[in-house]
Amino acid sequence: MKKIFRKEVLIGLITAVAMAILFIGIDFLKGVNVFKAANYYYATYTNVNGLAQSAPVTLNGFKVGQVRELSYDYDNPGHVNVELSLDRELKLPLGTRAVLASDLLGTASITLEFSDSKSYHAVGDKLEGAVQPALMDNVSKELLPSVAAIFPKIDSLLTTVNTLVSDPALAASVQRLNAITANLEATTRSIHSVVASLPPVVSNVKSITGNFDAASADIAAVTANLRTMPLDSLADNLAATTANLRQLSVQLNDPNSTLGLLMHDKALYNNLNNTISSLDSLFVDIKRNPKRYISIKLL
Repeated sequence: MKKIFRKEVLIGLITAVAMAILFIGIDFLKGVNVFKAANYYYATYTNVNGLAQSAPVTLNGFKVGQVRELSYDYDNPGHVNVELSLDRELKLPLGTRAVLASDLLGTASITLEFSDSKSYHAVGDKLEGAVQPALMDNVSKELLPSVAAIFPKIDSLLTTVNTLVSDPALAASVQRLNAITANLEATTRSIHSVVASLPPVVSNVKSITGNFDAASADIAAVTANLRTMPLDSLADNLAATTANLRQLSVQLNDPNSTLGLLMHDKALYNNLNNTISSLDSLFVDIKRNPKRYISIKLL
């Protein structure tokens, strides 16, 4: 009897240890550290989509606990109770909010938002639960209506683009642009050839500049020679010559002077003209009848 009793006790102990190990292992897989002391608080939400047991509870981005359990509140339909396991050293000011937030993948977590109160919640208190709008909810509520309103405009824009692309004038414009591009390329090549021919021109310009420098030196020498010439006596001679020419012009214009009579006496002009005419007739007659005026006698 004693041996049987000892076997039953041993089996019971082994079973109890196995159950304890199984319980601890399940909690460990859930992320619950059964050997670490914790305080429990509660929050209520109307929608816990994406929230699961062992979901992290963070404060300022640092994990300070996790979700211990979720249960439906049958006494208050439409609400879900969430049990929060927080570090025992953490004290929650009165008015602390437990905000449920979801990331882009739909995984939910709870973020604690402290108030400025100097008093603290007691362990086991119910915190104020709040739900932060998910990013996809904002997209579906705000962005999708705008996108739906844009679709008709996009359709009309695509129709306009198709009409424009199918217009023969566009193809003609593209061909003209190609021709303009080809002309620009030819012009560019011409400019390059002109630029390549500039060095000889530059050398010619330099030689011309040198000639100008030499001419400037010659002009400077001529100027120096002019400075050394007796310009005063030359000016006096020019003045005397000008005075003589002026006196001659006065005599020519005076009908009473000798030169004036030659210039203004019509009778003298007629006599001279008649004399010249007579001489001309005489010369003509001498050519025709030389024997009349020249007699040659042979001895």
